[in-house]
Amino acid sequence: MFTKDCAKFTCFESLSDPRRPFANLRHQLLDIIVLALCATIANCEAWEDIEDFGNQRIKWLRKYVPLKHGIPSHDTIGRVISRLDTPAFHACLQNWIDSIQLDLTGKGIHVDGKTARHSFDTASNQAAMHMVSAWVDELSLCLGQLATEEKSNEITAVPMLLELINIKGGVVTLDAMNCQQKTVEKIIDQEADYVITVKDNQPGLAAAIADRFEDYFENGQRDRSVRSHRRESRSRGRLTDQTVTVAAVPKQIREMGKWKGIRAIGMVYRHREAVDAGSPRAIPESDNVPYFISSLPPVASRISKYTGRHWTVENSPNWTLDVTFTEDKSRIRKGSAPAIMGGLRRFVLSLLKRDTSQPKTSMRRKRLRAALNTDILEAIFAAI
Repeated sequence: MFTKDCAKFTCFESLSDPRRPFANLRHQLLDIIVLALCATIANCEAWEDIEDFGNQRIKWLRKYVPLKHGIPSHDTIGRVISRLDTPAFHACLQNWIDSIQLDLTGKGIHVDGKTARHSFDTASNQAAMHMVSAWVDELSLCLGQLATEEKSNEITAVPMLLELINIKGGVVTLDAMNCQQKTVEKIIDQEADYVITVKDNQPGLAAAIADRFEDYFENGQRDRSVRSHRRESRSRGRLTDQTVTVAAVPKQIREMGKWKGIRAIGMVYRHREAVDAGSPRAIPESDNVPYFISSLPPVASRISKYTGRHWTVENSPNWTLDVTFTEDKSRIRKGSAPAIMGGLRRFVLSLLKRDTSQPKTSMRRKRLRAALNTDILEAIFAAI
């Protein structure tokens, strides 16, 4: 059982222990889970790091879990976590997130996948873990995640993830690979909206959208039912000039009857260049013109907000997971361990992003401070 101070960890009580029911267990499952979670916040990456953290912080950890037989060895930690039921574990994290009772009305829910490149295990013929996550940039929160073995499985994984999480009132943004009829239906059925990129994997839809905007520009842009919104942004030495043009759904697409809830089509003209073109690290100029469909009304300024923010899931959580949590370099490979630790990292990232107890600083410094000071570690837990 948990100690009196650990109500925040009760979401894990329903998680089944994968070890034999009649085994002589010295270390309880909840001891190991809480240890791994705290150690992940405190800058630990490998099983040995988690064991070392536990030995240094055992007195503090016993405020939350008994640890009657001390800190388990790194071999025990790795063996237990690698045998956990991945969906059940992610459901426990999901219950913790759901307890916050978030209001997602109008907020962008950016769904994307990421592969942990070194999580494959040749000996057991296990492919690298691919994790699909739903990130709400405005709340600095990962709403949920679902692990798959290959990127190609993402098409079937996204509807499953959307079914597991609460998206009511939000606006789901997806890349072109996930422009699928079943995904659109799932979003509308859950009382949310969508903005989804369209490319050649949906050739009929892409051609119909292209024809509509070609006619608009060839006729001198005189159609008042078509609206545009332009904005510029600067980030990491890059200037982006984006113009979003939207129109109501043309008859040809409506008659397809395939895209539930569709109300608008659009195109995005995106021009990128370096702020300092003379810098040796300056990126080359580039132009990109993707199309999209949306269940939102054809209001360019509103839709522009979501087309411009989708890639925050790539530039914020995914980038941080690789650089700060070194996920791509992780050698954790056995069984369900890559997916379990991937879920923990994303949950910890949400905690760190939402933490306001410290002056504005990097994720790396927050984790290091948490390792050095248990008061800071406890304050981070208060973020959720």
